[in-house]
Amino acid sequence: MPAGPSSTRVDRWVWAVRLTKTRALAAAACRAGHVRVNGDRAKPATSVKVGDEVRVRGEGPERIVEVAHVLERRVGAGPAATAYVDRTPAPPPPEQVAVAAQRDRGAGRPTKRERREIDRLRGREH
Repeated sequence: MPAGPSSTRVDRWVWAVRLTKTRALAAAACRAGHVRVNGDRAKPATSVKVGDEVRVRGEGPERIVEVAHVLERRVGAGPAATAYVDRTPAPPPPEQVAVAAQRDRGAGRPTKRERREIDRLRGREH
């Protein structure tokens, strides 16, 4: 990659490396507190430089990336993937994920007795 600027705005960089679909969504995520730079909440104008850790909460799980190259313009998926080092931990295997309780179709709302049993199972006894 050609030498770029030494730093840029976090909303521009997150959009340029394709962690969000639009720059407006990147700025909105920053304002909502879903973007952190080196552990601190980031405003859209927070600058990022090579070596910074950026955490982005979006549609899926939180992405943890390290800035490897500063970009100001959106690039293709190939060059964008080389602009950061993905440090996101692997998701847990399916057998370790808790299965959500399912009620039979048409069973209606839980009765008071069933609700108390559910609370007991979840450790919320009163």
